[in-house]
Amino acid sequence: MKIAIGNDHAGPEYKKAIVAMLQSKGHEVLNFGTDSEASVDYPDFGHPVAVEVSNGMVDFGIIICGSGNGIAMTANKHQKVRAALCWMKEIAVLARLHNDANIISIPARFTSIPQALEMVDAFLTTEFEGGRHQNRVNKISC
Repeated sequence: MKIAIGNDHAGPEYKKAIVAMLQSKGHEVLNFGTDSEASVDYPDFGHPVAVEVSNGMVDFGIIICGSGNGIAMTANKHQKVRAALCWMKEIAVLARLHNDANIISIPARFTSIPQALEMVDAFLTTEFEGGRHQNRVNKISC
């Protein structure tokens, strides 16, 4: 699988752990995030991930900021992107199962790195259920 990841200053350690896990499973990772904890603007890192997902250049995206909200809002401005803010494994599973989310947004200040790893793994291994959910997903885009 090919996965894009982006993060602001709240997520360098999260990104490092997630990338290591993904690479250990044989996934290719495109890194659009900062490696510094110096203050930066999350849209500068969310947009490139969303562009890759929107254009079909990657299978999934992972975005990380302090609350997960700003970077998710940024990503969701792009066509074909369904970024889901997840703070526990069960939300990540439902985001894929019911919403066909293609980007997971992680709130670094409200989750631990082990939780983030668990959410990413669940997100990437859960298939979209389709069926009645497909009609709803079809109504998301403007």
